[in-house]
Amino acid sequence: MTQTFTDTSIVRPALYVVATPIGNLGDLSQRAVDTLKGVDLIAAEDTRHSARLMQHFAIATRLVSYHEHSGAAREDGILRALGEGKAVALISDAGTPLISDPGYGLVVRVRAASYPVVPVPGASAITAAISAAGLPSDRFCFEGFPPHKAAGRRQMYEALADDQRTLVFYESPHRISDSVADMAQAFGGDRQAVICRELTKTWETIHGDSLAGLCEWLQQDDNNRRGEFVVVVHGAAKAAPQILSAEAERTLKILLRELPLKTAAALAAEITGNKKNALYKRGLELAEDAG
Repeated sequence: MTQTFTDTSIVRPALYVVATPIGNLGDLSQRAVDTLKGVDLIAAEDTRHSARLMQHFAIATRLVSYHEHSGAAREDGILRALGEGKAVALISDAGTPLISDPGYGLVVRVRAASYPVVPVPGASAITAAISAAGLPSDRFCFEGFPPHKAAGRRQMYEALADDQRTLVFYESPHRISDSVADMAQAFGGDRQAVICRELTKTWETIHGDSLAGLCEWLQQDDNNRRGEFVVVVHGAAKAAPQILSAEAERTLKILLRELPLKTAAALAAEITGNKKNALYKRGLELAEDAG
């Protein structure tokens, strides 16, 4: 389904996915305010939390709860509202819905029913952290919250240790120290990283150092371990190309006389201990030279 909207009027029926502030109320856009005032219903992660936002901006639209434990019945109710020709807004407690927040299942069902889903962009802790961290931002990978248990968390970090993209994690105050220590163990203590704490709020802190240095910083003051955290980690350094030994190249050439390249490279790797990918690449070069 292709959808195109060129003005700010409320479309009915439609689901509006509206970003709300992550701290500073001044970050709520005028378009978001107009949308929340104009829709017929707002599905909020926590209606008590969102009621304060609504009161601040004099938004009188009815709120209903929609959170990670909401069952299909709540989604059914929202789809019924759309079926009646109403406009519904989806908001989370803070930031952009669906980014480590509930909403994915609802959006899937709404799109499957061929109703428009309209994003109203705004605050996001991910982009706020990336923009201020001073680490490469051309390629990054958002990994959300790491596993709560240490074993699962370490396994996750070890799997990402060679990833060359900048890595972005959310973390809670209860686990931030252990989590950064596990990062230092998996990525190396000298890997550069930035801790972004309480973004856009009164006690906003953005502190960069090596992972080893960040472990020490977290222990220096209890306040450093309070609040909501985004941790941005520099990607792994690009691996230097492996130089094949004379023995490896000779072995590869002999095997290539009788075997396909893929098989020759695999056998040469087993015989010489060199990387199969490096041998395969060298085999391609030899074939080009011969051609």
